[in-house]
Amino acid sequence: MPLSPDFTVKLDGRDLTSKIAPRLIRLSIRECRADEADTLDLVLDDSDGKLAIPPRGAVLAVAIGWTGSQLVDKGLFTVNEAEHAGTPDTITLRARSASMTKGMGERREKSWHGQALADIVKTIAARHELKPLVGAALGAVKIDHVDQTHESDMAFLTRLAKRYDAVMTVKADNLLFVPIGQGTTASGKTLPVIALTRADGDSHRYHVSERETYSGVKAHWYSNGEKKRHSVTVGGETNTNLKVLPETYTSQAEAEAAAAAEFKRTQRSQATFALGLAIGRPELFPELPVTVAGWKDEIDSIPWLVQNVTHDISDGGYTNSIELEMRDDPASDKHRDNFRRGA
Repeated sequence: MPLSPDFTVKLDGRDLTSKIAPRLIRLSIRECRADEADTLDLVLDDSDGKLAIPPRGAVLAVAIGWTGSQLVDKGLFTVNEAEHAGTPDTITLRARSASMTKGMGERREKSWHGQALADIVKTIAARHELKPLVGAALGAVKIDHVDQTHESDMAFLTRLAKRYDAVMTVKADNLLFVPIGQGTTASGKTLPVIALTRADGDSHRYHVSERETYSGVKAHWYSNGEKKRHSVTVGGETNTNLKVLPETYTSQAEAEAAAAAEFKRTQRSQATFALGLAIGRPELFPELPVTVAGWKDEIDSIPWLVQNVTHDISDGGYTNSIELEMRDDPASDKHRDNFRRGA
């Protein structure tokens, strides 16, 4: 018996699945990492003119999967765009993660002194009625001084996340601030490793580049009471081909953290792998560790990390588009040799 996609859609708590199912043209959910909101596109047949256009601000709850299996909850989405087009007439709804509140986009002025990252995240989460989920080791990092100058809470937290190589995002009323690629949730629970094979996909694209192959990253800092600028380098034992960060930090610890984060980021970005899955996997979401098999040895040997995933349900079935990046240190001998050979 062939697999059949399944889903539920609730509008402000009312289950509309039975009304939507016979009219569904496309349901697409894109789950993202970092400061991007998860998005939902819902395209419905309105050729008989009997559908009402939901108002902007309406909240949709969506779960997806396969008939006969438990559906996976993909969260709440707030409708921010609605479109009626024809002929034939269709209604298209575009929605964003419901927890990405407007208030997080408002610019603020604040200076933070001698606070741990966890305290900063908790303060901002409370302001927006969100539950903070902060990685333990990351949350303990103390910041001597940082200014939030004419900057929204979203932009400010995104900047801090980049400095410490972290994921900052809002999911289901939770404000997450966790290390990238650690294979655990904010509470320390180990994430499952997803195994994908060549038989799972119907398209792929592996790309490796020397563009960001820096030997190390340099950051500058000023010590208290001194006007002399100091520097710290992560990687780059030969001090050649270094990436220099433009920001000057207020302590050696912050400079080292920023340099280490940027070095990890440049290493991860050297190789990417995009996959199209013919049979959708509803359990996929960003930050899941992945192993692959059935492609080239150079591809199969790399531990991967889900960066973004799109779930598409339509007449063609349920498929996934996945973007992966490297999860381990690509400067290892085997990977470095592959890069040099242009493998």
